Amino acid sequence: MPDIKHFDPDAALETVVRLFWRQGVASTGIQDVVTATGLNRSSLYATFGGKQELYRAALRRYMDERSQPTLHRLAEDERGLPAIAEFFTGLIEARCSGEFARWGCMVSNAYAGVENGDPDVCALLDRHHQELRAAMRAALVAAEEQGQLGPDTDLDAAADLLALLAYGVNLRSRAGADASELGSTVTTALSSLGRRAEP
Repeated sequence: MPDIKHFDPDAALETVVRLFWRQGVASTGIQDVVTATGLNRSSLYATFGGKQELYRAALRRYMDERSQPTLHRLAEDERGLPAIAEFFTGLIEARCSGEFARWGCMVSNAYAGVENGDPDVCALLDRHHQELRAAMRAALVAAEEQGQLGPDTDLDAAADLLALLAYGVNLRSRAGADASELGSTVTTALSSLGRRAEP
């Protein structure tokens, strides 16, 4: 007879996402997961594997459900620089206020933690980076088509700059940076990409 699960693996994984997101891998033990989910160790191991497998599953879920929809909206938005500005406004708001304030981004946190010693985690981080960069570049292409960028703007370099700026917002917000200061930095970065007024 097949084993019948008496819990919702999807709900359990969402609880684990929040746990790893807030605390990181190094500070989270299996007992923390057991306590947070209310499951016993054997159920966790049978469903997800060990702690590292559980973390990978949580990181994939975070990327699929939180990162990718936002990046898809940005890539499909044809407003150009206003779309990028709105992306950063939403990012700063999410990182500095509300339920997940000061948690940072689970992806950015992984870059700064022991998590990135796992080749499978590194592959997930690289995938996320390529998606982030591609979304930024798509928005920059729209900006260029609408004449919003300076004539010498290198779209690839600008996409790299904006991707790094997003990581910076995530990490600085986790450390307690003020939302208005982060917003000023973003405004300055976007202003540097914009077309200068003719004298």
